[in-house]
Amino acid sequence: MTTAPVRGSRDTVMNDPVLRDALGPLKDREQIAKRLLESSARHSFDPDKELDWEAPVEEGKWFWPPELVSLYDTPLWRRMSEEQRMELARHEAASLASLGIWFEIILMQLLVRHIYDKSVVSDHVRYALTEIADECRHSKMFARMIKKGGAPAYPVPRVYHNMARVLKTASTTPGSFAATLLGEEILDWMQRLTFPDERVQTLVRGVTRIHVIEEARHVRYAREELRRQMVTAPRWERGFTRLTSGHSARVFSVCFVNPQVYENVGLDRREAVEQVKASGHRRDVMQSGARKLTDFLDDIGVLNGPGRALWRSSGLLA
Repeated sequence: MTTAPVRGSRDTVMNDPVLRDALGPLKDREQIAKRLLESSARHSFDPDKELDWEAPVEEGKWFWPPELVSLYDTPLWRRMSEEQRMELARHEAASLASLGIWFEIILMQLLVRHIYDKSVVSDHVRYALTEIADECRHSKMFARMIKKGGAPAYPVPRVYHNMARVLKTASTTPGSFAATLLGEEILDWMQRLTFPDERVQTLVRGVTRIHVIEEARHVRYAREELRRQMVTAPRWERGFTRLTSGHSARVFSVCFVNPQVYENVGLDRREAVEQVKASGHRRDVMQSGARKLTDFLDDIGVLNGPGRALWRSSGLLA
């Protein structure tokens, strides 16, 4: 078997009986999958049964923490009434849920491609199928939350919708898992702040709690597999992953909030977009949400080379 060395010379390959990278030895795929399957058996949820979908929307409660709303602490935010701020939070929650559904549909297809040539009786494949089932429930849960909140769904721009057809059809294995983590970890960070927040609608807190618990397993699976792929993939594929992950970061940052939300709450779209781009608070929020991910990707070599500049241009990497 081969191993990638520590940071600074990851493209050198040495002979070693154990796969390892800058973070240390890699664990056996089957052992990881077995533990994740055991965790899934203990902590999986049916949102249709776990959450009270018939309860009325709670007056005076937010659909998203105000500090995580894109315009928070901007001049425009300070001019808005409290009612308009809460309305914007409701629409941004719907926009993020729509983004989550789009991303999870892509992820399910990437997982199916990943396991297509692998042993159907392995725990690694069995866990991937378990995760696909989780993502199906999450997508339905997000869609139901959007309808309950009364805001419209917000699809990503058509150009990115079509670009994703290429990603989910042609993405290499390490590129697939890098994109997976990009879509999962930033939203996970925000949701960890949301579900304990008593200012937020009970239903939204319940949705984010379920997602956080189940996504923790998905992140572990994707991180371990990306580490393995960055060790075993050929040099050209590792380089390709660095570039494509940077492009994915730029797309993700653009699609994170659909600017139509501003018009739908009576704001000037251009002014709102410009103020979000100029907001130091928003930049800190996005970089804080991405920090655990970018530190990990840096450690395993994904941020090496020209892809790093793409990550910086996305606003997710300082």
